[in-house]
Amino acid sequence: MINRFDRRGAALLWTADSGAAILMAAALAAGVAAAARHDHGALRLAVGAMVAAAALRAALQIGATDAGEIAAADAKTSWRKRVYPRVLVAPPGDRRMLGEAVADAVDRIEDLGGFHARFLPLRRAAILSPLVIAIAAVFASWIAAAIMLATLVPFGLGMALAGTAAARAAARQLDALSRLSGLFVDRVRALPVIVGFGAQERIGRHLADATREVAARTIDVLKVAFVSSAVIEFFAALSVAMVALYCGFNLLGILPFPAPERLTLGEALFVLILAPEFYLPMRRLAAAYHDKQVGEAAVERLEGIAPPAPAPSDRAIEAPPALRFDAVVVDYGETAIGPFTLDVASGSIFALRGPTGIGKSSLLHALLGLAPIGGGRILVDGRDAGDVALAGHVGWAGQSVAFIPGTLADNIRLARPEADDAAVEAAARDAGLGPMIEARGEGMALRLDHRGSGLSGGERRRVGIARVLLKDAPLWLLDEPTADLDARSAADIAAILASAASGRTVLMATHSAELAAIATSEMVLA
Repeated sequence: MINRFDRRGAALLWTADSGAAILMAAALAAGVAAAARHDHGALRLAVGAMVAAAALRAALQIGATDAGEIAAADAKTSWRKRVYPRVLVAPPGDRRMLGEAVADAVDRIEDLGGFHARFLPLRRAAILSPLVIAIAAVFASWIAAAIMLATLVPFGLGMALAGTAAARAAARQLDALSRLSGLFVDRVRALPVIVGFGAQERIGRHLADATREVAARTIDVLKVAFVSSAVIEFFAALSVAMVALYCGFNLLGILPFPAPERLTLGEALFVLILAPEFYLPMRRLAAAYHDKQVGEAAVERLEGIAPPAPAPSDRAIEAPPALRFDAVVVDYGETAIGPFTLDVASGSIFALRGPTGIGKSSLLHALLGLAPIGGGRILVDGRDAGDVALAGHVGWAGQSVAFIPGTLADNIRLARPEADDAAVEAAARDAGLGPMIEARGEGMALRLDHRGSGLSGGERRRVGIARVLLKDAPLWLLDEPTADLDARSAADIAAILASAASGRTVLMATHSAELAAIATSEMVLA
């Protein structure tokens, strides 16, 4: 979590710096007045006060800088904890290049440093500090204070106009930088293939084009930065000049209008010294304005990687749910499948049939959030599937059964890690693995590698079915559970599923007419 105390502390220290500036201006004005009176004692006191005020300002500015850096470090740490897990596991449908994602996770987080260390504390100080200085100036010349406050309007307008242009330029620059990083990293990964196909020249042109785009975007940012700095410095100089003209003409008594006040040398010098200090917080803010644009553009990209976490959902499915696919389109970018509309009644077995590539598996993946949905919606008991806690409440058997190095029992227990040995063996036997367990001396302690070596195709399918049985979930999703099996093994698994699926909602994708025969309803996709 970002340390807001450090950020606010930095803002207060920057504001306190303006208070020290008032003390320094008062000491300098008092010293000049004492010198004019030849009062050496008062002059020494004024010089001592100036030295103390200067030391105080130095300490306050160092403290403000350190507090801002601490807040920036906390902010970057918080973003790293949030972003890095999302980069390591790409979300469904993410078509960004790996290098682009890594560049965003590393470089964009670093871009937040100036935003949190400088801009955010200075923004607060830029509001409070001018008011503090204007109040101090009122005691010497209320007209000079009014001039200072009046010139804030064009000054703020200039910053707003410059900031709008800078925001667009900074966002375009970060986009170009991320694309270049992604292109470079991905081409380095594919270097053997590029060399093998003799595509070095073409890839070199791609990188050169991306580099020129980054250079052009950077020049655009610099142009806006220079123009905005010129505008701000112009208004600051003009405002200081107006205060100086008023104080000088007032002292000389040659104002072109009746003066409502008469300034002494000390008062005029005090106000004149405060005039640059009045605009200093805003000039500091203007200098950090580029940090704001880069930081906000970086946050936008980072939130694209790791959007704010939704509130935890307690809407878990505890009973067999009803499913509805309402004009669902699965969009893989270059290929879109659908739309599909179908209803699966609660507690029913529904079979999806159709040729390979029609989208049967994609619909199952979309329900689990593993495939990108480009249109339509999926409802679970009338609620959006994204609002329902499906994790831990679905029994899954896919086309390919994954294994881990371990025993047969360990691989089946993946479905329910807390299950005891008796429950695991019962699920294995219910899935038809009993003859294999008895035929091998190791039984459930049979060692398997990550490929499931030593098991036949049918036995691997039965391990997947055993996991579904052990899970005992209210919703089963089965993706070709009898594919590539001989007729007898397929018939055995169909019988097992028909017996065990009672009281559950089952959605299965299959080519097999024999397996579809156990379904209470089916749809043929074409």
